[in-house]
Amino acid sequence: MEVKVSRRAHFNAAHRLFRQDWTEQKNDTVFGKCNNPEYHGHNYELIVSVTGEIDKETGFVMDMKVLKELIREKVENALDHKNLNTQVPEFKHLNPTAENIAVVIWNRLRPHIDHNKRLEIVLYETPRNFVTYSG
Repeated sequence: MEVKVSRRAHFNAAHRLFRQDWTEQKNDTVFGKCNNPEYHGHNYELIVSVTGEIDKETGFVMDMKVLKELIREKVENALDHKNLNTQVPEFKHLNPTAENIAVVIWNRLRPHIDHNKRLEIVLYETPRNFVTYSG
């Protein structure tokens, strides 16, 4: 029997959506206000879910204390109160869209989650706009 366990987290970050290889006009057309050269910020809400079999000895799919610490170390400490474009290495050449942020978070956590378990990231950029990535 598989069960999905989830942990909610939060971080604040600034970003700018743009492509260096595009003209300013094309960036404005595609990304609008999100192309602000002075950046803009979001209060991101994150849900990290792990799905797998319940361990017969512990009764856990995954120890939530371990998941909490992984999220703190690999996501919150790396992204919270940062300018994603300039302070997070993965976004040096990657547009920090919600989609790409979710993939980066998944990639940061995946090596630390048992390979027999599935990992899912749900990232809310706003209360109404969110993305889901499962690898």
